[in-house]
Amino acid sequence: MSLFADLPEACRANVPLAPLTWFGIGGPAEWLIEPRTEDELATVVHRCRESGLQVRFLGLGANLLVGDDGVRGAVIRLSQPAFMTWQRDGDRIEAGGGAHLTRLVKAAVAEGLSGLEALAGIPGTVGGGIRMNCGGKFGEIGSAVERVRVILPDGRAVERRASELGFAYRRSNLGGAIVVSATFRLSPMEPQRLHDRYMEIWEFKSRTQPPLEDCSAGCIFKNPAQGPSAGKLIDDLGLKGLSVGGAAVSDRHANFIVARPGARAADIVRLIEQIEQRVFDATGVRLVREVEVW
Repeated sequence: MSLFADLPEACRANVPLAPLTWFGIGGPAEWLIEPRTEDELATVVHRCRESGLQVRFLGLGANLLVGDDGVRGAVIRLSQPAFMTWQRDGDRIEAGGGAHLTRLVKAAVAEGLSGLEALAGIPGTVGGGIRMNCGGKFGEIGSAVERVRVILPDGRAVERRASELGFAYRRSNLGGAIVVSATFRLSPMEPQRLHDRYMEIWEFKSRTQPPLEDCSAGCIFKNPAQGPSAGKLIDDLGLKGLSVGGAAVSDRHANFIVARPGARAADIVRLIEQIEQRVFDATGVRLVREVEVW
């Protein structure tokens, strides 16, 4: 009997992942699990641990490259209504782990609540954003988090305060825990002023990053702790437009890779490796990947 035979509506076998990622490429998941309730999520996570089945978490598919052969194990995606809503309580917003980050940011701005506008233009879910402490030159999500509710690998639900999450540049200490919901502590601001600030950030990113219709997954590399940004290191070597198969370095921002029609995950991996080697050979800097490769 299948490990998930009693959960046919939530658990599907051999599901293509390419349509669920921003790159739009890659193979299938052995199991794609979209739980409908927190209890169902806890049950699935516990079973996976007990059976030794590897678990991965999928948000909106940004910052992710799925291999051409797909992935073994379970891919959990919080795409059901129980995990995608949010509500305001005074100066706080509580949001589900599967809530779309861009929509939440716009909602907070419309409510005149400041603290998330720095995330304008960043795709993904609340849970995924917290896991990697997403952000950019204007700020990071961790600065607005008050607490989170998570399911641990053994299926237990616990609450963690922001001070326990180890937020740092593009990381947290969540490990194998999955964010079910998060509470953000925000600050009131005059709505028009806040909207203007949001648009300033959005327009900056629109000018400097590939258009949304391009198949790109966000920044490929983290910025080094010191010295020029990853994008500048790559750009200074004249690598914009460098291509391998159907993958190419963006002409607009050198820290982005665009997947052209017919591209394979292997093309992107080989291009990443070329960039890493050429930057190291020229500067001695070893770039660290921000994109997750499955």
